Amino acid sequence: METRRYRLLVTALCHLAVLMGALLAGAAPARAAAPHIAAELVAGPVSGREAMLAIRMTPEPGWHGYWLNPGDAGLGMQLDWDLPAGVAAGAPRYPVPATLLVQGLMNHVYEHAYAVLVPVTLPAGASRVPVRVKAQWLACTEQICVPERAELATEIVAGGAQDRSATAAFDAWTRALPAPLDADAAFALDGKALRLAIPLPASVALDAPHLFVAQDKLVDYAAPQRFARKGDLLLVTIPRARFATREAERIDAVLRLDDAGDGIAVTARPGAVPGGGVPVAMDGAVPPDLPPLPPLPWLLLAALAGGLLLNVMPCVFPILSLKALSLARAGESEAHARIEGLSYAAGVIACCLGLGAALLTLRAGGEQVGWAFQLQEPAVVVALFALSAAITANLLGLFEFTLPGFAAAGSPQGAFATGLLAAFVATPCTGPFMASAMGAALLLPVAPALCLFAALGLGIALPFLAIAFVPALRARLPRPGRWMATFRRIMAVPMALTAAALAWLVWRLGGYPALAYVLALGALVLALLALLGREQRRGKRALVPALALLAVLGVGIATMPQPQEPRRFEATYIDARPFSAQALAAARRSGKPVFVWMTADWCLTCKVNEEVAIERLDTQAAFEKAGVVVLRGDWTRRDPEITRYLTAQGAAGVPLYVWYDRKGAAQQLPQVLTPALLADRAAQ
Repeated sequence: METRRYRLLVTALCHLAVLMGALLAGAAPARAAAPHIAAELVAGPVSGREAMLAIRMTPEPGWHGYWLNPGDAGLGMQLDWDLPAGVAAGAPRYPVPATLLVQGLMNHVYEHAYAVLVPVTLPAGASRVPVRVKAQWLACTEQICVPERAELATEIVAGGAQDRSATAAFDAWTRALPAPLDADAAFALDGKALRLAIPLPASVALDAPHLFVAQDKLVDYAAPQRFARKGDLLLVTIPRARFATREAERIDAVLRLDDAGDGIAVTARPGAVPGGGVPVAMDGAVPPDLPPLPPLPWLLLAALAGGLLLNVMPCVFPILSLKALSLARAGESEAHARIEGLSYAAGVIACCLGLGAALLTLRAGGEQVGWAFQLQEPAVVVALFALSAAITANLLGLFEFTLPGFAAAGSPQGAFATGLLAAFVATPCTGPFMASAMGAALLLPVAPALCLFAALGLGIALPFLAIAFVPALRARLPRPGRWMATFRRIMAVPMALTAAALAWLVWRLGGYPALAYVLALGALVLALLALLGREQRRGKRALVPALALLAVLGVGIATMPQPQEPRRFEATYIDARPFSAQALAAARRSGKPVFVWMTADWCLTCKVNEEVAIERLDTQAAFEKAGVVVLRGDWTRRDPEITRYLTAQGAAGVPLYVWYDRKGAAQQLPQVLTPALLADRAAQ
């Protein structure tokens, strides 16, 4: 909803800026500032009664103009012609635009010199025809927009010799126009998506396809577009814009074929659009050899095995230490052990299902999120930091969980809460073990996808279910005794390290102001917990400190500083550039090998891979010798462009490593890298 409001606000401000510019035009000083996009009206060749004009636009470096449908923000060019009697101007013809994604808003732009061609019909016998036009447009950078205008004039000369340079310029501008398709496409429009079947020969290469729809507010411009080929048909699926109610009897669009600016003008009418087809690779986002999804039983087995392996990951171990204490305590009663095991499993599965349902709902609503998305939100990380600090204080004996119900230690509710927390913290570690299963969950229908999330939860809970229901395993647990007090204090160490890691992540997400804020919040929380523990030891009710603690946490999380710009990556050995679709396309065209490296600060496996295989002197030397271009995507904070790339690769999250050879062919590398893997790949 916030993204939608932001788009509406940006569009409204752009319209207001142009309106104010028009109203104030009369009051402009005699010497106006030079425009950021220079405009010139140029007369072109004349053939009989048909002539061609060009409005040549030349942006300054860093500035851009807009296509006829500007996308989520911006405005197209407005033309007011002043023509002699009998002269008529046709519809403007635009070259193939480019995409520019700014803060989740998709813009259809021109970042270099371009020309808008306008056909003109002349009266019979005309020889010299003066033409004038008042043009208005919006010039923008990625930070600001400025409304600009100009009164342009030229003269069309019929029958005269055309200047060679002018002829060459018009030939180049004409080649930049999208070629007309010789047959209409078919489209089907419903509440969820626009689907098109475009008659395009299978021999036509598609390197970086994108469909620009001329009709406004019909589709979600920033949503991923899916392309598939079925014989000589190109099948395109584009999600609808939120709350879109507009219908269409005809759709005009431009199909961009590659980043070189080649494109096709498409006219689509209602008709049958088949399903299926072979997915088309887009900027290397979908490797040509990407295998089809495995059968659902295999995916469920992979999710179960991945959850089982998560129990030995450092991400989960501090939380599982709480469960180990509970199981040791439950060794006195078989019935109590089983109840605790089932309650813990229910909490884990409920958390996995809840996170999965939230993920699928957000993605269905057009949000670009992936697995472990909760750790991309600073408020969630702050809440986990406070909880980790509280658990550390509890394990050290600063206070006791004596609240009734959910937080009661040793109760089914407490086991359920522990399961919720364990699954919530475990999600960033799922990548290496169940990448295919989690990636498939984003492509499957809702019911099978939720089954995968439930299987993940069952895998996490399986060891404790086995201990709870197999007496022989439970008999091997040590009997309750004084050792538990010592063990409890020892388990405070990994929990304190978890709190320290979360504080570091707060710094990465929000900078030093957020870190100072969260440390002050943590100190206040510990002081209130100490007060609560003192009242407990005196045998008094601790309701006031408990309520004060909840109030402090609520206010603290709600008023935390807004995140700053993400911290830049500090390279040790590898010279990595920031990832973007444009940077990837340019790197692939360079004829050099390309290594795409997707990571996040909260991803433990990512950090291990970086220490073991990426940030090494031998990897650096091999990359420099082979001329490898390294593109690094930091997914610590939400980034829609990175999320789209991950989704296209069939990955639900990080780590993800993709290698492009000199011909641009893509191959995914293992998610657990060996020390020599990258150096050996560069040497090939």
